[in-house]
Amino acid sequence: MNISKRLRRMRNKPSLRGMVCETRVTMDDLVQPVFVDDNLKNPRPISSLPGMSAYPIDHLEGHIGDLSERGVKAVMVFGIPSVKDPQASSAFGADGISQRAVERIKETSDMIVMADACLCEYTDHGHCGILKDGRVDEVATLPILGQVAVSLADAGADIIAPSGMMDGAVCKMRESLDDSGHDMVPMMSYAAKFHSALYGPFREAACSAPKSGDRSSYQIDPANRREAILSVDRDIEDGADIIMVKPALSSLDIISACRSMYDRPLAAYQVSGEYAMVMNADAAGILDGRKVMIETLTAIKRAGADIIVSYYSSSYLDSSMEVRI
Repeated sequence: MNISKRLRRMRNKPSLRGMVCETRVTMDDLVQPVFVDDNLKNPRPISSLPGMSAYPIDHLEGHIGDLSERGVKAVMVFGIPSVKDPQASSAFGADGISQRAVERIKETSDMIVMADACLCEYTDHGHCGILKDGRVDEVATLPILGQVAVSLADAGADIIAPSGMMDGAVCKMRESLDDSGHDMVPMMSYAAKFHSALYGPFREAACSAPKSGDRSSYQIDPANRREAILSVDRDIEDGADIIMVKPALSSLDIISACRSMYDRPLAAYQVSGEYAMVMNADAAGILDGRKVMIETLTAIKRAGADIIVSYYSSSYLDSSMEVRI
């Protein structure tokens, strides 16, 4: 061993470790998901997402204020409507729950608002598009997604986030936004969204589980790296300003590949199952949830993500200060 090459010298003190730290997650990187439910009068704890709740719109201002005090600078809005039907009719009206939520947040805060633009919360069958003969019909779905994008931009959304993995959706939504005068509203596409069992807790939170079948016909097989890259290529070509990979931890190789291949801002979603596993293990005394969350978020950033959507965003500031000491 060449004793002169001891790497431990720069690990010997906290101050030295901090000086040479290569990857830092800050509150500028993080986005907090927010569930707004038109069926509620009081907040509803989400049992599968420890510490998370869905909120009625009348409680939204207080919740956003609390997030702001915790250092959160950006939120992703998911709406749960009071009425669902096969055509997702409540997804695009000016009085829709997501539209009203976006408008309320923008009126009462300086929070960056990303608006999820999918139909699964609004269809009575739970799929991300309109069904025809039991299968998603993209021809019928795309015009509705265009209306959704415009309505959310009308409400004041800073970023539209198409998440349904419908072929042609990004192109249609970009055209709709441009034609309606929202040419300066960016889109963050869920460009590489894998078909994953890790989405389970979200489906409880958003009341969006499919009533039949699954989403494997339009989400990417987790085994397929090349297909994921093709999907990202397409969405960039179709007008996506930000590309997203989801789930984050099981897709670190895809995040890294996208970082090396593309110059666009890159997002990753640390999904509900990833968060729930850590928090439930913490509650069971199996591991230190704060330390694990800091480690996993850092790994996502180290892989190349510029933006991380995480349920832990609202707790990150206090935890990172405590863990780093």
